[in-house]
Amino acid sequence: MKIKVRKALKKDLPSILSLIKELAAYEQAPKEVKVTLKELGRNGFGKEKVFDCFVAECLIPPYPQSLSSGRGKRPLNINKIVGMALYYTKYSTWKGKCIYLDDIIVTESARRAGIGKKLFEAVIAVAKKMKVRKLEWQVLNWNKPAINFYKKYRTVFDNEWVNCKLVFEK
Repeated sequence: MKIKVRKALKKDLPSILSLIKELAAYEQAPKEVKVTLKELGRNGFGKEKVFDCFVAECLIPPYPQSLSSGRGKRPLNINKIVGMALYYTKYSTWKGKCIYLDDIIVTESARRAGIGKKLFEAVIAVAKKMKVRKLEWQVLNWNKPAINFYKKYRTVFDNEWVNCKLVFEK
């Protein structure tokens, strides 16, 4: 399987939303996804842009079009988005400019193939290029595969701060 990590394009949004929903189901919260394709488009590619995103694209070898549709002789490329990393810039009163990694998602059938590592390292490269003081994210305390993955990067796990939120339903 050949994987290409690249900046997300607007045309990738249906695949991105599908991955978001897959993660929510994995995290036992499928009904918590409220974001729509329209919102993702506006917030990731419009005037209200607030996030950036990488996608991992599985490059499937070209197949003759005649095998799939019976027309023509040009090869047909069938590429599929199998992962994503969504992040944004935030500001810390103590540290200054930082990056918050909201999610790394790899579809279940493509896990354990180094895709999460490629996505994480793409975000790390952005953080270094932007000269931010920290990259931060959350991981569920029961998600042992993710915790073990992050331990490989000398991650500091913070047990002191409590996460808080106010939820404003639309």
